[in-house]
Amino acid sequence: MIETVFSTDDVPMADRFDYWRECMTKMMCPTEMGSEFEGEFRAQSRHIELGALSVWPAEMRPLSWRRTPSLIRLSDPELYHLSLPLRGSIAISQGSTDAVHGVSEMYIVDTSLPFYCQVPDTTLAGVGFEIPKALVSLPPDRVRSLLTRRLPAGDGFGALLAGFLRRLADDTGSYGPADEERLQGILVDLFTATLAHHLEADDALSPEAHRRTLLLSIQAFIRRHLHDPDLSPDGIALAHNISTSHLHSLFGTQDLTVSAWIRRERLERARRDLADHRQYAVPVHRIAARWGFRYHAVFSRAFCEAYGLPPRDYRHARLTSGA
Repeated sequence: MIETVFSTDDVPMADRFDYWRECMTKMMCPTEMGSEFEGEFRAQSRHIELGALSVWPAEMRPLSWRRTPSLIRLSDPELYHLSLPLRGSIAISQGSTDAVHGVSEMYIVDTSLPFYCQVPDTTLAGVGFEIPKALVSLPPDRVRSLLTRRLPAGDGFGALLAGFLRRLADDTGSYGPADEERLQGILVDLFTATLAHHLEADDALSPEAHRRTLLLSIQAFIRRHLHDPDLSPDGIALAHNISTSHLHSLFGTQDLTVSAWIRRERLERARRDLADHRQYAVPVHRIAARWGFRYHAVFSRAFCEAYGLPPRDYRHARLTSGA
């Protein structure tokens, strides 16, 4: 994983807009840009490379950029670009479709076709995501019908994709070099599943992609219900309209059983709470109960096996060391 920081604060004021134009070319593709704030322009971004994919959280003052036929002939990376606004809004036009998208209203454009974008009157903050079209196992003519359309980030696969992009943008430090291929696979599957959902074309997904996407959806469901001590494989399977045996087969690729995966997630969240100095006054048994452990003795034994110390000793060691 390669991460590069771009900030107009790093160059003289007179050069900032030209600098940002070059940054956008590196992060996405060549475009014609303009802004009424050229003389006092400010923007910043982190460009996160994951093999052929890229994620870039960014913040910028009002501006516009246009992808023209001549620029496409000059250079075309053949990407789908997804934008996830987190603050402000953005107007987009591609083909015969015009739209304005606000917070958590994702959309995609195709770098092989002309488009026009404008951040109208407020600072825009959001996350951009680029993926080669060749990695998306959906017919290009079908995807074309989704260009510039609103893809809600509040539910379904859209929520999974947006949530994953936000978490990755917030915390790349949690991942090592060996995780890059896994992150690529997750992003490709979530992006494809999100588009397939809106095309009502889940059958266009390969069986393996569909399997992995279902697993991601189940894991997200489990994380939302970790607090429930009655969370069980039977209940999880029922909530997803699959058999318990199919659920266990999905987790066969995780090197953990369903129950072991739940226990690991619960322990990790309890560990984070115990290391949080703001929660020092919260009793250990209450933290255990918060994450679905019905019996304190069971929690203490499992925690000690996982982290080498009883929960109280772990909390004391973390808080007194200042780590």
